[in-house]
Amino acid sequence: MSHYPALRLRRTRASGWSRRLHAETVLTPADLIWPLFVVEGAGVEEPIASLPGVSRWSVDGIVARGKEARDLGIPCVALFPYTQPDRRSDDGREALNPDNLMCQAIRALKHAVPEVGVLTDVALDPYTSHGHDGLLDATGYVVNDATAETLVAQALNQAAAGADIIAPSDMMDGRIGLIRDALEADGHVNVQIMSYAAKYASAFYGPFRDAVGSRGLLKGDKKTYQMDPANWQEALREVELDLDEGADSVMVKPGLPYLDIITRVKDAFEVPVFAYQVSGEYAMIEAAAAVGAADRDAVVLETLLALKRAGCSGVLTYYARHAAQLLAG
Repeated sequence: MSHYPALRLRRTRASGWSRRLHAETVLTPADLIWPLFVVEGAGVEEPIASLPGVSRWSVDGIVARGKEARDLGIPCVALFPYTQPDRRSDDGREALNPDNLMCQAIRALKHAVPEVGVLTDVALDPYTSHGHDGLLDATGYVVNDATAETLVAQALNQAAAGADIIAPSDMMDGRIGLIRDALEADGHVNVQIMSYAAKYASAFYGPFRDAVGSRGLLKGDKKTYQMDPANWQEALREVELDLDEGADSVMVKPGLPYLDIITRVKDAFEVPVFAYQVSGEYAMIEAAAAVGAADRDAVVLETLLALKRAGCSGVLTYYARHAAQLLAG
């Protein structure tokens, strides 16, 4: 039965103050994590052509970005290294170097802006000469258990440098439990694990591979360990396993094309769920804005709001600084 005109849903939309009052989802700078790319040197800024407006920064520049994050109310930054070709190897051993770029940046950030959280990527693709997230056998298959052992060492290396959140993005089976046990045994009881629990074998990652220097290195694809975009029930199984193994929060990646996965995970487990608005998503918005097909500011805020509305506690986004500035407006 219709209750019109006693009930007019447009009443609460009629003015800005009322729309704000009745908003069901609120986006703030505290919902954002800012991914940053680290490169060797000092005073270095290298713009990334496929990610307009995003650069690689030397450690001093990373510290400056950390101070920006603090001042804008962004609670956490995420670090990804650009590893020079001569430091890449089949076994990704640079990941275990206690003075690698990642560890240098962690230490510098925690010294300069200790109040900003530091999230670190755990996977071997920034360090391998073949571009895969793990170790290969003679046939080119990414082996699970030996890779997981290396990831444990990588995680401990980053935790020792001061990382606040370890974020395994490799999608190896069982690695969350191994990393959690190792962190506990090494005294890092308050280091969080944000698991890339539902990371899909997506076509949206291309610009990121430019950013970390792995474009053109990858032999084959990552479909034997990253998830099939056709599957959602499998995502719930992945999340359940990672939570059982000790993950504090979980991530869905990519973001906007996988809103249904975010919502299903949140509804099923009622745990902190994050999404990564990945490089391809960012590049698409930039391309649309560049030709006048979209209002960049409006689309940025709308897409981030959509991710939060779907169930996210927070979003990793290259727009973190820009969005925080818009929200401070």
